[in-house]
Order: sequence, then structure tokens, then C-alpha cells
Amino acid sequence: MRTLRLPVLACLLAVYLVWGTTYFAISVALEGFAPLFQMAIRFLVAGALLMTFQRLRGAPLPTARQWRDCGAIGALLLGCGMGGVATAEQWISSGATTVLIGALPLCAALWSGVFGRRPGALEWLAVLLGSIGVVLLTGGAEFRASPLGTAAILFAITCWSFGSQWSRRLDIPAGASGFAAEMLLGGTLLLIVSALKGESWAIAADWRPLLAWAYLVMFGSLIAFSAYMYLVAHVSPALATSYAYVNPPVALLVGAWLGGETIAPETWTALPLILGAVALLAWAAARTPAGETVAQAQSFPASDRAVQPGFAIENAIDEPRCSAR
Repeated sequence: MRTLRLPVLACLLAVYLVWGTTYFAISVALEGFAPLFQMAIRFLVAGALLMTFQRLRGAPLPTARQWRDCGAIGALLLGCGMGGVATAEQWISSGATTVLIGALPLCAALWSGVFGRRPGALEWLAVLLGSIGVVLLTGGAEFRASPLGTAAILFAITCWSFGSQWSRRLDIPAGASGFAAEMLLGGTLLLIVSALKGESWAIAADWRPLLAWAYLVMFGSLIAFSAYMYLVAHVSPALATSYAYVNPPVALLVGAWLGGETIAPETWTALPLILGAVALLAWAAARTPAGETVAQAQSFPASDRAVQPGFAIENAIDEPRCSAR
């Protein structure tokens, strides 16, 4: 058995804690922004900042093929994934949304099997425990789900989980340039959808939504999204998407702390199951032979392996001049 590497643990904490706090930040940001417009400019600004940083470090611009592949992943994860959830929430309650998104690790595990990696028994047990925990967590919430809203959420998590797995097979630029390109192109698609929906592009002058939006740019996009894409390349799909279990209780705790919301008794019943699911996934990852990820990557052609996230992102994170990120 081996221990999880420090970059993996740091990235797990980032997606668990940061994305858990973005629930509250998004609710504040929506006081001054339309939903899809807020999301679009958030990723456009984050992508522009990250690409500028990479260019200042001397990183080359992506090739035409890399832009194409990053556009596909940006469209699946940000456009169809996040955009799909934001759109679906007009037809479905937040409680039902949370439960359906809790199926994300299951969907990721299924796509993992399609792409040649079969989840083990521990991972399936963890997925079951985590799903039960999410259902218990939302036991006191209002459930309102139209067929259209349910279909939109399921479409969104299918696109997100498929795109996450497919990204390992595509020509993605090395280091953070790939993240930046995905955010730029995904944000552009979201902006187009926002325009087609007729959303207002006005920005309120109030400091609260502006501060919340800035938090989403820096932490929700630059840090957490980049951390998630690192996890996609280095750990099992079920562990990479286990934030779907952890984010809801974190969001409830943040809402109680900053928003004065009440924590229902169901939360304390669900937490042990959710934490147990995460522990099982971490244990399963620790039981995986250290060379398995490398062996899987080496099964790709050499021309593709050179740009696999599992190699390029690790080099970018371990590089001394990137240690401040």
C-alpha cells in the first residue's frame, strides 16, 4: 500500500473545500449578475489571467489541434456540465439538484469502465455509501423535479464525467496552459448561450456580488478547476468526482456560518456516510500500484503520451518556479 502524494491531497482539499464554499458565493454573486453571464465571464477572466501568466513564463500558445481539443473539453465540462446545471435549476429544486449531482461519481465510474479502467469493489462500495449520504443530507429539503429539469441535470453530469475521462485521451497543452484554454473556450460558449437566452449583461455596482464574483474567479476557477483537472489525470474517476459528496455538507456549514442558515439533524446522520465514502476511495487509491497510472498512459501512442495530463500537469506542479501557485 502507498500513501497519496501531497499534490493529490492538496487538490482534493481544494475541490472539497473551495467548491463547497462556492455554493454560498454563487448565491451572493447572483444578486448582481445573471446566472450564465456570471459563469461565462468568471471563466473567461480566469482563463485570460492563467494564459497570460503562462505566456509570461515563456509557455507557447496551444497549437490549432490543441485549441480544438481544449474547446471540446471546455464545452463538455463548462458549457454542458456547469451550464446545464445552471439552466436546469429553473425547473428543479436545489434538493433534487443535489441528489442528482450526487450520482456524478457513479457516472464517472461507469465511463471509466468504458475507457478501460474497471472500478474495484471498494470504489463501488464508496459510491453506494456516498450516494446514500447525499440522499440523507437532503432529506428535509423540498424536492421539485420536472422531467425536463431531471433530464437536463443527468445530461450535465454525463457530459462532465465523459469529458473528464476523454480529456486523458486528447492533445491537451502541457501545464496550466491546457486549463486556461479550456476555461477560455468554455467561457466563450457560456457567453454565447447567455446571449441566446437573452440574459442581461448588466453588472450591479454593489460590492457584495462583485467580491463574491472575484472569489469565484480566483478560488472557484483558477484554483479548484485546475485542481480537479489534475485529479482527473492522477486518481480514479470516483475519487476525482467525490467532491459531489463533500461539497453539500461544506456548503451547509458555510451557509450556517455566513448566512445564518439552520443545519438540519439529517446533516449529522449523513456526514459519517459521506466521510466514510471518501475514506474508502482514498484507501482504494492507496492500494493501487504506483505504476498503474503510468502504465495506462504508456498504452497510448508516444505522440499522444507527450501531452497527456498525467505527465504534463505533474511536471508543471512539481516545477520549482510554479511552487507559489
